[in-house]
Amino acid sequence: MSSHKSEKSVVREYAEAILVAIILALFIRSFVVQAFKIPSGSMLPTLQIGDHLLVNKFIYGVKIPMVGTVLIPWKSPARNDIVVFKFPEDRSIDYIKRVVAVAGDTVELKNKQLYINGEAVNSPNAHFTSNNIMKASAGPRDNMATVKVPEGKIFVMGDNRDNSYDSRFWGFVDLQDVLGKAFILYWSWNLNEPLMSVDRLTSVRWSRIGDIVH
Repeated sequence: MSSHKSEKSVVREYAEAILVAIILALFIRSFVVQAFKIPSGSMLPTLQIGDHLLVNKFIYGVKIPMVGTVLIPWKSPARNDIVVFKFPEDRSIDYIKRVVAVAGDTVELKNKQLYINGEAVNSPNAHFTSNNIMKASAGPRDNMATVKVPEGKIFVMGDNRDNSYDSRFWGFVDLQDVLGKAFILYWSWNLNEPLMSVDRLTSVRWSRIGDIVH
């Protein structure tokens, strides 16, 4: 009888330990930090396809998971922050972009030049792959009329300015949809190589691992 109880006790201890580990993992993912993988080149050259990074989820305050309502505010996203957020056109997808304007700012594009509050912004992170300039009638990539960022919103753009689907095309990001701020790369490799191939293993970008994202 005592042996049977001892076995049940051990099983119970393992079950409790696993349950605590699961709860702790969910808590950390919901409120503290979350992993994110870069699937596209919209943030090149700052972020490479195949970069894996960690997102600080509490830097902008403690939020109710799934809802996004802030319980304990810390600060709001600032210009130049790289943030992960729920894509406004499909909230089941997470996007990553750089904040270029916050509530109250005006944003304008003239021949690829970004203007914030009427002043030209020459960001060292902005990357252009084409010298061709699209007219406003062809789309907002290079020319966009002045817009003002509403309260509770931010305006985001990819660093790869000629190849990024961002606020120029679909508008503002709601602060409640911001999941956190990217802060460190913990892994990076070339996703073009087959997962189990030797080439994939040798494509690890060791020099990027541990880099602070900025």
